[in-house]
Amino acid sequence: MGKKLIFLDVDGTLTDYDNHIPASAAAAIRKARANGHRVYLCTGRSKAEIYDEIWAIGLDGMIGGNGCYAEEHGRVLFHQTLSRAQCRAVVDWLKQKGRAFYLECNSGLYASPDFKEKGDPAIRLYQQRKGLAESQSVEEAFPGMIWGADLYRDDVSKISFILEAPDDARQAASAFPALQAGTWGGKGELALFGDLGVPGVDKGKAIERMLAAIGRKIEDTIAFGDAIVDVPMLKACAIGVAMGSGGPQAKAAADHVSGAVDQDGLAEVFVHFGLI
Repeated sequence: MGKKLIFLDVDGTLTDYDNHIPASAAAAIRKARANGHRVYLCTGRSKAEIYDEIWAIGLDGMIGGNGCYAEEHGRVLFHQTLSRAQCRAVVDWLKQKGRAFYLECNSGLYASPDFKEKGDPAIRLYQQRKGLAESQSVEEAFPGMIWGADLYRDDVSKISFILEAPDDARQAASAFPALQAGTWGGKGELALFGDLGVPGVDKGKAIERMLAAIGRKIEDTIAFGDAIVDVPMLKACAIGVAMGSGGPQAKAAADHVSGAVDQDGLAEVFVHFGLI
């Protein structure tokens, strides 16, 4: 097999639904890189949310913010952000609606004053939906969250907010048609959060843009994901793999469905496709 570029979603793909990295997944990534393949994250997380235990696996780079940022070995390939005016408009709208939120930036996560109070129940519901015994707080789920900072910024990749009413996500999309609107936060495709971000980006487009920057071809790519937001990269790459614990749309878009994330699914597919 020729040397491949492997793109991994994080939540529900690289990590299980308790935010743990299966030992088999970490070992598979290290072996694949030792075999000459390159491994990149392709995630909705900002760089600030890629914590040390993830980098410690050994990676060649990342795409973050669902496609608005990319780097390889510390070299920034591209970075798109909301303007200060766009950020201000969204922040003011969320404040007016009484919705708790946080700003996702490479420099950190910046929370609204009410995010801890309203976020703790949302995180606990997230845990319950996943059937986990442990119950995390906001501070445990988002280590390093920054409180009390200026929320009008020009370095924001996207803004995530807690969904409190059934129509919240649709209203956000309607209020800001020029921005990229989405939802996230739960096993498969259950939504607990809405988000608004840089328009015109997705994981598939970002992979194509990264390949152009580093001089590689789409024929060399394999993507792994578990949710709706991963569908563009599963379709864009030469091989798209959906985790068996993922949602139906991801599985329908994939060329191959693995075992569950917490049952060595990632490592098994690395073997299946001859990466290790």
